[in-house]
Amino acid sequence: MIDFVSSMIRNEMKDVLNWSQSKKLHVTLKKILSEYTLIAENKSMKTSNEDLVSLFMSAKQVEGCSEKTLNYYKNTIEDVVGSINKSIIHINTDDLRSYLSEYQETRGSSKITIDNIRRILSSFYSWLEDEDYVVKSPVRRIRKVKTGRTVKETFTDENLEILRDSCLNSRDRAMVDVLSSTGMRVGELVRLNIDDIDFHERECIVYGKGDSERKVYFDARAKVHLKEYLDSRTDENPALFVSTKKPHNRLTIGGIESVVKQIGLKSLIENVYPHKFRRTLATRAIDRGMPIEQVQHLLGHIKIDTTMQYAMVNQSNVKISHRRYISG
Repeated sequence: MIDFVSSMIRNEMKDVLNWSQSKKLHVTLKKILSEYTLIAENKSMKTSNEDLVSLFMSAKQVEGCSEKTLNYYKNTIEDVVGSINKSIIHINTDDLRSYLSEYQETRGSSKITIDNIRRILSSFYSWLEDEDYVVKSPVRRIRKVKTGRTVKETFTDENLEILRDSCLNSRDRAMVDVLSSTGMRVGELVRLNIDDIDFHERECIVYGKGDSERKVYFDARAKVHLKEYLDSRTDENPALFVSTKKPHNRLTIGGIESVVKQIGLKSLIENVYPHKFRRTLATRAIDRGMPIEQVQHLLGHIKIDTTMQYAMVNQSNVKISHRRYISG
């Protein structure tokens, strides 16, 4: 490998170097590349698979990844390494391709799932390469998996009214209104306290991924139902949403998901879950002409591509716009 790299470089430099200079370049490259390879191999040999995964997870934690994301990364990498059963530094491209192919075949996984695994491996091996644990990432030659674009469901105005009517108490009604009018993540909702709510401005500050802060806004209906819910409470818990039974603990992500699911079952509306409210708000905002950059800020997305994936523009509006701007 070293001789091959050296020959490639000398060939590129043949028009500007004479024979003596080319020879000297070869000797120098061989010395430097040999030392670099030796350093990388020595560093890797002294670090176990468990240590490498642990060091990578620490790096991702420092970057601000959530606990859920960290667990997903860790479980995915450990499953890959355990299945291939080789030292991480010796796993090659063919090993990873075979793993992804077998994973998809045995589990019937979607292309999106397979590409998610590829992305995690790419991040892991890019970090190993940057930290000199491997010379070159074996994921570089594994291309992005092409996935079809599917239009995901959103709630209609009628759906939202039926969901509100299906709520059993003021807490659940307030929860539906907050989710539908703010578009916040369920993980952001569980961290909210009563003191975070500014009823006068109808806004609150939420803490998103990586502990980033942003303002979100709720409508008049949410304001009324939130006040109604808070006025009915007798506990002293600072959390915005708590359990209905003593000791009235702060609701967890799982708790909110369970509440929303029960509302969905009672309403007879299919596929009711917290994230669907977020997608509905994004779609409706773009559908009604809100600039995509503002929707991006509202949802707390770092990349605008993510916002576009959430917001599927209503097809009937596309037809109207075509007649207005193109057909005449």
